[in-house]
Amino acid sequence: MKTEFTPQQLADPDIAEADKILRACVHCGFCTATCPTYVLLGDELDSPRGRIYLMKEMLEKDQKPTPEVVKHIDRCLSCLACMTTCPSGVHYMHLVDQARTRIERDYERPWTERILRFVLARVLPNPALFRWAMRLARLARPFATFIPVSGDPSVPTLNRRLRAMLALAPKSLPPPGAAGGSVFAAQRERRGRVALLQGCAQSVLDPGINAAAIRLLTRHGIEVVLVRDEQCCGALTHHMGRDHEALASARANIDAWCAEADRGGLDAVLITTSGCGTVIKDYGYMLREDAAYAAKAAHVSALAKDITEYLAGLDLNVPAKPSGLVVAYHAACSLQHGQKITQAPKELLSKCGFVVKDIPESHLCCGSAGTYNIMQPVIAERLRDRKVANIATVKPDMIAAGNIGCLVQIAGGIDVPVVHTIELLDWATGGPRPQVN
Repeated sequence: MKTEFTPQQLADPDIAEADKILRACVHCGFCTATCPTYVLLGDELDSPRGRIYLMKEMLEKDQKPTPEVVKHIDRCLSCLACMTTCPSGVHYMHLVDQARTRIERDYERPWTERILRFVLARVLPNPALFRWAMRLARLARPFATFIPVSGDPSVPTLNRRLRAMLALAPKSLPPPGAAGGSVFAAQRERRGRVALLQGCAQSVLDPGINAAAIRLLTRHGIEVVLVRDEQCCGALTHHMGRDHEALASARANIDAWCAEADRGGLDAVLITTSGCGTVIKDYGYMLREDAAYAAKAAHVSALAKDITEYLAGLDLNVPAKPSGLVVAYHAACSLQHGQKITQAPKELLSKCGFVVKDIPESHLCCGSAGTYNIMQPVIAERLRDRKVANIATVKPDMIAAGNIGCLVQIAGGIDVPVVHTIELLDWATGGPRPQVN
């Protein structure tokens, strides 16, 4: 793709990167076949290729974002299926992230949307606030149907978003998990030492996921540290275009993990929420222009591993007798497209005695995508229903996934138990049976 940025524009490292990404695009359109919003809506501007044209014009002409541009960028799930499909290696993620930052900076949204986005950016990354919010939402949930909605259902109004938020609220909350600063010793001769990301939303909604990871790791000789002063990874605010907040979180985590590595050594920073993992692995890029943090950020990105990525290198104590349970494996977008981890989770489940089934249209997003199922509830619900229908065709006993957002989203549309991959692996190697929805 030909670009026409001026030399002055190209002096900006972000614009220089955008120019490089845009020039890689050859307009082939392969991305449209795997883009969830294009598959559903059939609008070229709701495809990666269409959005690339919109972003190119906005950045190249240094224009303020228009309502039309904002609508189509907001509809992007950042699922990154386009990056898996693209034969030219277009790094769409870095381009759309830059566009979201520009929109957040230069576009004035309606006041109701500004307030909602502010609340989400403050509450979701803070486990204490999020826990209180979930308690309030649980009380309000029975009254969700009384919130009036009218007009074009494709327009995500405040009332539709409030309904979506209440629908996602759990009926009950488990007690909090282990606190930051906790250290879990290896149960046999120590083979390694890792930090485990505590997370924000996951630590409130399902702390049992990290509890299962700790049991499994320590059982196999790995010491696990929950690092004190760790913060939200920054993914939620990053994808909302609030880059200053995201980078502040990234720097705080880098300082905390590097300090822990200096104290006791770390073989890896393990992540059980793949949406977080994709962003942490990108810290090196995000802070590449920060002289004080560039090297440390690159080091942390190299340490970051999805839990299944790390377990693939361990010799797990697999059961002598397979369970025979049929597990439909849902490949979270952030894992299969963002981190290119496709086989490890399925191979681990198979080795541990489960019959693993691939889901038709596994490349398509379930509609969770961070805050997407709140901000774009109609599209998110259509994607969830499509995903659930595809899952039903393989007739599973359980559904496994590696991302809390996917677990909540899919569980909202199906009666089959939905659990984290690590919970099944823990169970198969001596842990308790997972608590299911």
